[in-house]
Amino acid sequence: MSAVDSSSSDTLSAAQNALLTQMAQAYLAQQRREKRWRWFWRIVWIGVGVSMIWATLQNVPAAKAPSSPHTALVEIRGEIASDTEANADNLLAALRSAFEDAGAQAVVLRINSPGGSPVQAGLVNDEVRRLKELHKKKVYAVCEEMCASAAYYIAVSADQIFVDKASMVGSIGVLMDGFGFTGIMDKVGVERRLMTSGDNKGMLDPFSPRNPRHEGFAQAMLDQIHAQFIQVVRQGRGKRLKETPETFSGLFWNGQQAVELGLADKLGSLDQVARDVVKAEDIIDYTQKENLAERLAKRFGAAFGAGAVHAMRASVNIH
Repeated sequence: MSAVDSSSSDTLSAAQNALLTQMAQAYLAQQRREKRWRWFWRIVWIGVGVSMIWATLQNVPAAKAPSSPHTALVEIRGEIASDTEANADNLLAALRSAFEDAGAQAVVLRINSPGGSPVQAGLVNDEVRRLKELHKKKVYAVCEEMCASAAYYIAVSADQIFVDKASMVGSIGVLMDGFGFTGIMDKVGVERRLMTSGDNKGMLDPFSPRNPRHEGFAQAMLDQIHAQFIQVVRQGRGKRLKETPETFSGLFWNGQQAVELGLADKLGSLDQVARDVVKAEDIIDYTQKENLAERLAKRFGAAFGAGAVHAMRASVNIH
């Protein structure tokens, strides 16, 4: 073999060794990454399991003797919607527990809410009326800062409504809001290309021109829901309601005015109602409250999604 051939062979061998070394290092690095991810997900799932067990234990009621006479409290706070604490599932569970407790002399709904979903409010209103008839117990609504719109929809299911003189009460109306961007699109030269398989599928699309026919349809739907709201208020308040042309216009009033208009019955607080009306000063809160574990689980859900995307991207970038 010549010196040139020997040198070429040595160079090739060195290149092969370098390539093998690089491949081995890449393989080991891949193994280390996979091992780290395996441990990461093990820790994550252990954390999820611990959180679920903790949440379960937090929600298991402690064994206790039959309760003594008391006032049962259910709180309705914040927006009433399917994805908030003040949702129908939580409120119905709390109401059933309160009504079924033999020691509960009456149920008080303490409300501080600007309103929300008429569907969620309607479910609660219907259930309160059913439970009152089933258990023969009184229900009182105590309104704090706000009892408006869907919150008032729930309040009228009570036998009596108590307010503070400065509470905001009413707003018996329905709205549907949105935005229109066609003017901005024209200015910046953006064209909307909307394709639908039905004449009304793109109804109220904010990037399309206003359509009187679609707006008329939406208005008719809102009017019907408004009529349902009015019926519920009239059913709940009966002859106590002093109707005026503005009663169902969407206006709201302070607590003192609400009493004068028959939207509420008296001024009063939770403690006052429990002591003087229910005659049971002890108050037990039946509200279904989201505990720390559940809040962590929700936050973990968002973090889990981001982590999964990151893991997918990392696996794609491995060479």
